[in-house]
Amino acid sequence: MEKSIELIDIISNKIDIKNIDAGMQSPLVLAYIGDAIYELIIRTYIVTNNEIQVEKLHKKTSDLVNAHAQSEIIKSLELNDEELAVFKRGRNAKSYTKAKNATMSDYRNATGFEALIGYLYLNGNTDRMLELINIGMKNYVESQQMH
Repeated sequence: MEKSIELIDIISNKIDIKNIDAGMQSPLVLAYIGDAIYELIIRTYIVTNNEIQVEKLHKKTSDLVNAHAQSEIIKSLELNDEELAVFKRGRNAKSYTKAKNATMSDYRNATGFEALIGYLYLNGNTDRMLELINIGMKNYVESQQMH
């Protein structure tokens, strides 16, 4: 059986990255990397599925990369016990900042979501990471069309 090469492995082969234990990282560190990875995935999706001006690309991206959207996405996902524990660690982390135009509840849920994305990415579990993002994005877009 052929082993798939994970994104983190590809990056590690090109630049000097140390192996780390994602489970030992602070939930805010996981959220930091998760935020960047999530935004890159959403931007990639938007760019490859839309032939529109950059300003409109930004608007479409912003609709999915914000605390409220991420909070709604995480609520729509079925997580296993390990994923739920990582999400809760991120959600409950003591952060000294708050997102603009977001409730504290949305901000905390979004931080938990980003921590989960960062955890899955750093652990090389990009298949599951992408599966959750895809399901969550579809659920969110459908819920927005109903309103």
